[in-house]
Amino acid sequence: MKDTDSDLQLFALDDSLAFGERIGAHLGLPLSPHEEREFEDAEHKARPLVNVRGKDVFVVHSLYGDGRQSGNDKLCRLLFFIGALKDASAARVTAVVPYLAYARKDRKTKPRDPVTTRYVAALFEAVGTDAVLTMDVHNLAAYQNAFRICTENLEANKLFVNYFLPLLRDSETVVVAPDAGGIKRAERFRQLLSHQLDKPVGAAFAEKYRSGGVVSGELLVGEVRGKIAVIVDDLISTGNTLVRTARACRAQGATTVYAAASHGLFTVDAPEVLAGDAIDRFAVTDTVPPFRLEEGAARQKLALLSSAGLFAEAIQRMHGGGSLTALAEF
Repeated sequence: MKDTDSDLQLFALDDSLAFGERIGAHLGLPLSPHEEREFEDAEHKARPLVNVRGKDVFVVHSLYGDGRQSGNDKLCRLLFFIGALKDASAARVTAVVPYLAYARKDRKTKPRDPVTTRYVAALFEAVGTDAVLTMDVHNLAAYQNAFRICTENLEANKLFVNYFLPLLRDSETVVVAPDAGGIKRAERFRQLLSHQLDKPVGAAFAEKYRSGGVVSGELLVGEVRGKIAVIVDDLISTGNTLVRTARACRAQGATTVYAAASHGLFTVDAPEVLAGDAIDRFAVTDTVPPFRLEEGAARQKLALLSSAGLFAEAIQRMHGGGSLTALAEF
């Protein structure tokens, strides 16, 4: 990209610095300097080191937990930095949050349950955030309804379609949703894939129940026999949902099973779960670095796809008043 407007400023907090630099490279825009300072009692502060008055500011920070900072820590740092930017008279501040923490807790499932997605939205609004840009939030409707400010959500489908196309051209393919809640997400991927392959692609979905952290359900609806199955989900956490669905596909005669998920958290025993023979290969984007997948069988199956160009295009369009809708199409 070229001719980036001088009113556009891009920051990335320290733990998302590499991701922010990749976005900046696509924009042809260096990251604006900032300071993050730690105090003896574990408090901290962050401030911009350049004038932001009247500027259109984008701040990159992905809210996954790692060995250094929890999702809570990263959320707090992002909120405080946005507040500092608004106090410094930035004209507009957009939080670029590739992975949004607490997006899965979007409804009450137990008595007196919190609806944490809504509380997080209120925190962003409280510090003066003007807009939030994410990728493949868990429940798009819940995300959009939780915020009263502008919300934009990118889809990784084009990245996945481009990756899987060479693997699927000569075979019959079926796209599988791992649960009923993911049918719409899988259907959007299926339509794009069918368009690019220029041939029909089947659809299927698996049964899934979750209670007290235990996942159950074995039913698979749809024809997978003799076909390559591509399971599509928003994230991989423990890997159990994907593997359970993959085994159901193989039991019904699928010849090969691939998987795609926008966010790869790979928590708990995910490296061991994914190392088995249920899934042949899986693709995730770089919204969360796959730091929990050490070298081994699971890591060898992994394809890590860059989403920086997609975020850069979205930022360019938001800054210029363009539409983001077309980014989901070829």
